[in-house]
Amino acid sequence: MNYKSYVLDPFQIEAVKAIEEKNSVVVSAPTGSGKTVIADYIIEKHKNDPVRIIYTAPIKALSNQKYREFAQEYGEANVGLITGDLVINHTAKILVMTTEVYRNMAITGDADLENVAYVIFDEIHYINDPERGYVWEESVIYSSEKIRFLCLSATIPNSHEFANWIQAIKKHPVKTVVSTHRVVPLRHFFYDYELGITSLEKIKEAASIPYVRLKGKKFPEPNHLQLIKELGEGKLPCLFFHFSRGACQQKAQELARQNLFPKNAKLLEMFQHKLRDAPAEVNRLNSTRILKETLPQGIAFHHAGLLPLIKEALEDLFGQGLLRVLYVTETFAVGINMPAKTVCFDSLRKFDGHNFRNLNSKEYFQIAGRAGRRGIDTEGDVVTMIYRPTFHINEVKAITTRDVEPIQSQFKLGVNTVLNLINRHTPQQIEKILRQSFFSYQKFGQKYDKIPSQVLLATYNSILRRLRKLEYVEGNALTAKGKFAANIFADEMSFGEIFSTGFWEKLDEYQILLLFAALAYEHRENNEFHKTHNEEKLHHLLKLLKSNEWLSREKKFRSLLEMTALIHPIYHGKTFFDVLENTNFLEGDLIRIFSQILDRVNQVRKATLDYRLERMLENCRGIVEKSMAGIYLV
Repeated sequence: MNYKSYVLDPFQIEAVKAIEEKNSVVVSAPTGSGKTVIADYIIEKHKNDPVRIIYTAPIKALSNQKYREFAQEYGEANVGLITGDLVINHTAKILVMTTEVYRNMAITGDADLENVAYVIFDEIHYINDPERGYVWEESVIYSSEKIRFLCLSATIPNSHEFANWIQAIKKHPVKTVVSTHRVVPLRHFFYDYELGITSLEKIKEAASIPYVRLKGKKFPEPNHLQLIKELGEGKLPCLFFHFSRGACQQKAQELARQNLFPKNAKLLEMFQHKLRDAPAEVNRLNSTRILKETLPQGIAFHHAGLLPLIKEALEDLFGQGLLRVLYVTETFAVGINMPAKTVCFDSLRKFDGHNFRNLNSKEYFQIAGRAGRRGIDTEGDVVTMIYRPTFHINEVKAITTRDVEPIQSQFKLGVNTVLNLINRHTPQQIEKILRQSFFSYQKFGQKYDKIPSQVLLATYNSILRRLRKLEYVEGNALTAKGKFAANIFADEMSFGEIFSTGFWEKLDEYQILLLFAALAYEHRENNEFHKTHNEEKLHHLLKLLKSNEWLSREKKFRSLLEMTALIHPIYHGKTFFDVLENTNFLEGDLIRIFSQILDRVNQVRKATLDYRLERMLENCRGIVEKSMAGIYLV
């Protein structure tokens, strides 16, 4: 079967047939096998009828990329984008959004979800994520029963269980399509400081020979420079994955200073052409200076700490096959279809925000799957650097042999979910909905409807008691404060106390922005703020917070003094780059905080009925957007 210029693989044909029968489909197939062709088929199939298609992605960068791709393919008038802080053409035929935004729209019954034929969930295995997995689960639960789903994932060992759960709660057929075949097969190698690129068994044999340590000498570590040299031009381009953004920049610079590759001045010209309309300050950023040093040799780095326009320029160069080695963090492996001849791992350990741990097999194969370019390479090579003192062959085999990680429910009830359940459903309907979680299905199987009510509703009732005590709920109905908070999707009760009472009326835009920043900011021990502003407006705000029973207990407001380093400059007309000089933040990290402030401003604007507050919030938005003029791209 042919579709456009593709000869479809058997698993793609199977999925297309299920779509033609108006079924939902769960597709489990290796990274790089062509799952997105199925999504494209759905969009093409419905492009001339009145129904809408929604495409959701796990990260904003992928949503932005998909928006650009679809706008180019189907025309800007037919494509919209919603990412919380940004709304473009929300009534469009094809609507791209982050999965969080879709979940929020589904649970509140947003009118923009009427007349939707399919929701495409890219990277559905994110349901496994301990922090965010509940978003995907709730997205399915709260979708209309008329909607069909296309769930795309890297290999899921329990994909049938997941599909059966959707079928059980949505009462329509759900087809499971599984492919384990890779058109470009992977070869897995390992790199040792002494043996070079080799097999696990040979490293195990060498590691069994006692190492004679010279006085004061550490055990030798494998070196990325030697690995690149051993790969040679024939194994490039290479994506070199490291879980530290700073290390990606450092290693690119180290490689460039080896002068292994001939220089090509055209690469730097193309990069600078991409920045032609950007503010002059972009050229003075440390990351830009390093790129200007490395790019002539086809060496670069890519991570979330870069400006969006820099990342887009590098993706463009890599997509054209002009880069030899790109040092990247794991976000580059999410959704972005940019394979290479070789993928290298600096390590199989990462910091997950809480602890250092080994990758699981799903994470490894998600990244490794970027090796091998369809139609170009007959094989894709994956090379993992091994450090002998921490080397355990059985651990490495478990991670790198095959993807055995099943998806598990991460369902958890939060305040926003409870508020929206109360607002839109009767107590009987709420109990039925809570029985529909993937958690219930995994624990009780087809008998999920037999769970004892006291077990099922324990967490719900605990949250409900707190909401009643704080006057968000009265009886079984939301108060005005509760209705406001139902439209807020982070720190609901703090925003409720600030903006659905008279609290905000004692504040100006500067103080409001400080509160937004403190609630958006994620504390890190190594964050530095060079100049803060301990002024009367801050003291007044702290005094007001202390007088409120709920807000006085909010730990996030302990960072208000630090937040003056971010908000004071832009409130007084300074730019994003002035703020950067006042911190040690990477530029992408500062953009993230500012975009989260914009997201929360939009949520409060949508929730409030007070035109005076709306006007103040519009002013707040203008202050933040003005500071990012010229650098904040879709």
